[in-house]
Amino acid sequence: MGNIVAFVKGALHYLGNLAFHLYKPNALKNCDHLIHVQTGDKKGAGTDANVYIRLFNETGVTSSEILLDVPFRDDLEKGTLEVFPCPMLGDFGPISRIEIWRDEAAPWDDWYVDYVMIAHVGSKTKYYFPVHRWIRSYRRYSIKEFDVVLPQHDDCHAARADELKEKRMLYEFVRQVPGLPTQVKTLPVDESFSNEYKWNIVQRKVQMLTESAITKRIIYKWTKLDDIKSMFKFKHFPVPSSVEEWQTDEHFARQRLTGVNAVMIRLCERIPDNLDVDDQMLRPFLEDKTIVQAISAKKLFYTDHKLLKGLATDEHTELCSPLALFYLRNDGTLVPVALQLFQEKAPTNPVFLPSDPKYTWLLAKMWYNNADAQYHQALTHLGLTHLVMEGVAVCTHRNLSPSHPMFRLLAPHFLYIIAINTRGLSVLMCDGGWIDKTLAMKSTGTFELIRRGFSEWRMDGYGCLPKELEARGLLDPNILPEYYYREDGLAIYRAIREYVKTIVENFYDTDDAILRDDELQSWRKELAGVDCQHCTCAFKGVPGEREGRFSSSGQLVDTFTSIIFTCSVGHAAANYQQYDEYAFPPNYPAMLNGRAPRDKVARTEKDIMATIPEQDVLLDTMVVTKLLSDMGTNRLSDFEVQYLFDPVSVSAKEKLREDLDEISVNIKERNRHLKHPFTFLDPEFIPNSISI
Repeated sequence: MGNIVAFVKGALHYLGNLAFHLYKPNALKNCDHLIHVQTGDKKGAGTDANVYIRLFNETGVTSSEILLDVPFRDDLEKGTLEVFPCPMLGDFGPISRIEIWRDEAAPWDDWYVDYVMIAHVGSKTKYYFPVHRWIRSYRRYSIKEFDVVLPQHDDCHAARADELKEKRMLYEFVRQVPGLPTQVKTLPVDESFSNEYKWNIVQRKVQMLTESAITKRIIYKWTKLDDIKSMFKFKHFPVPSSVEEWQTDEHFARQRLTGVNAVMIRLCERIPDNLDVDDQMLRPFLEDKTIVQAISAKKLFYTDHKLLKGLATDEHTELCSPLALFYLRNDGTLVPVALQLFQEKAPTNPVFLPSDPKYTWLLAKMWYNNADAQYHQALTHLGLTHLVMEGVAVCTHRNLSPSHPMFRLLAPHFLYIIAINTRGLSVLMCDGGWIDKTLAMKSTGTFELIRRGFSEWRMDGYGCLPKELEARGLLDPNILPEYYYREDGLAIYRAIREYVKTIVENFYDTDDAILRDDELQSWRKELAGVDCQHCTCAFKGVPGEREGRFSSSGQLVDTFTSIIFTCSVGHAAANYQQYDEYAFPPNYPAMLNGRAPRDKVARTEKDIMATIPEQDVLLDTMVVTKLLSDMGTNRLSDFEVQYLFDPVSVSAKEKLREDLDEISVNIKERNRHLKHPFTFLDPEFIPNSISI
């Protein structure tokens, strides 16, 4: 039946286009402008109502009402770009404004418009009127050219205020779990996926398993590590890049620099008080240096997972809260030199060393990575990209009019974030969902870890890459020279910042313009949760914290750069290599069976295998991380929907594209000479938004 419907629709579309081409020559004889209309790609965006437009020139002269209709064509359908003839305007002059509306022929058949572009047939001059609104039957919409106007300069104050009032009713804040970032209370229709199947995790999981036939072919119990590789002989499940080198110390250290959680490592300026190491223990691994000498040479680094201490887990496992030391050898290779799996010094909490028995040392590294994986999933990935940025998206819709230039700057980076979070929490984090099946701390521990991490998160700290690196002592490129997450991330951060700076300074030529922008100040107020009687984002460290308001363009640039970077680069770094890291469980185990080692007794491969979860747990991990590793939206700067059409913004976007292309070329050239290329922050593979 579905095929028949599709065929009929295709036939009607073809006949409609044929009718237009027959109609077009005569229509063009009587017009000097063409009206291009892009209907949006949202659910229910098309309309069968009668739609009208009126044009205004710079002196207020108006055209007649123009019906947007081509005989025998089904116009204004979802996702279509259509052209309509405009009656002769003569010497009408530049078009500065349009008025657009629909009748009540179908009262509930609202129409969502992306933009209207009017082109002069002779001169080819184009006038852009971005709309990005639902056209309701009860009002007329006045849209200026480019539709970027600050509220203090808008002469349609009442309409603008009414629009925001309506948006606040649709985008209500709620805190689903105490202490977690705020989210939207109910998913607005506008935020739904345009292609439901692409983001239907359950449906795609079933299809992937069916096509691979993997469940029918796993029939024996694993007895050795090589047996696990049998999982990677099926369609959709390639051999992860980690399989061959996962046991090496170099690979383990490299995970701290270019893995999914490359935000933990810090320059060591003093040994943490609770890390039980001394010179006698470490000197053999520091190229005969003392600890003081290694610290002085900026060759010693550490990680501390103290936030994990005391988190509840499944009864069949436990969760470490490790500390680790890493040393940068003279040949430039980073290696681990000490692992302590729990926070307190104790006889039953030994410091594991590279000189320990092979499988004992390997087991300690696996338990460390199991802890790191919990931090990655709860904070680096879910909490501090998905959930934090959903709050920003909701706040933006509530406070900034679609006509606000800063709304238009941010909007491409919020595509599908609210929808994927709604889907993810309901499918992945429900009772008995993917998190409960595959993650050691389950959903209860995940929520608690997000609460702990979010309580320390600051927009001007963790949310700002240069400051976050500086806080870890790693902003200097001469320290840890192969830290490619930093190298690539900073290059893209600077390109984004320059893009944002150009646009911000174009619309705010003075600080007074910022102070007088009540929508912008209201937006900041809800971000920071200052003097608000209702639920808000309640972020710490929003620029302008001291004054309680935005007062300079620099503050705006920092804020918007942080948001765009997090929605694109920050999420890409945490998300798109999940399959390579998680799919082979000894490499980066999300779940381990049993208890972490409390002594240095020699272990065997059998002891390692005893910690590996059952095959169905691994299968769930493989499938979901493979789905999450798919790129969901277009690459950064290639926006699915264009929101900014003014010349300065268009030029800034083109400059961003050029800068990102240059960065991409440089990364590819560098990677050609590396044994272990780092591709995940190549701008070619970084999406605009958090959509998966």
